[in-house]
Amino acid sequence: MALAKLGTVVLDCPDPRALAGFYAEVLGGTVEADGDWVDLTTPDGRALAFQASPGFVAPEWPAPDRSQQFHLDLTVEDLDKAEAGVVALGAKPLDADDRSRSWRVYADPAGHPFCLCAC
Repeated sequence: MALAKLGTVVLDCPDPRALAGFYAEVLGGTVEADGDWVDLTTPDGRALAFQASPGFVAPEWPAPDRSQQFHLDLTVEDLDKAEAGVVALGAKPLDADDRSRSWRVYADPAGHPFCLCAC
């Protein structure tokens, strides 16, 4: 028997509204802000939240001595089209050169790693 249910994944970042806006453009959905806390609810009802962290230090990928902390896997139908879209929104490619794979790694505008996966 579970002790709890997963509520929301929360990302620390320097600008919660901006990062929520980035993910709203990538995933769709609605953004609601309450001070330094911003919620994004995607069209399928899933949620991400963003909170202000003034001392935020972006994870490095790959860096065995500095953990990436976590990453998001985002499922897409067309890797090339999705890549063009996230880069236009401010994502930075981290490991996207191998076009034979079904996934590519990027950093969001705050530096959190995420993967686009055609899986």
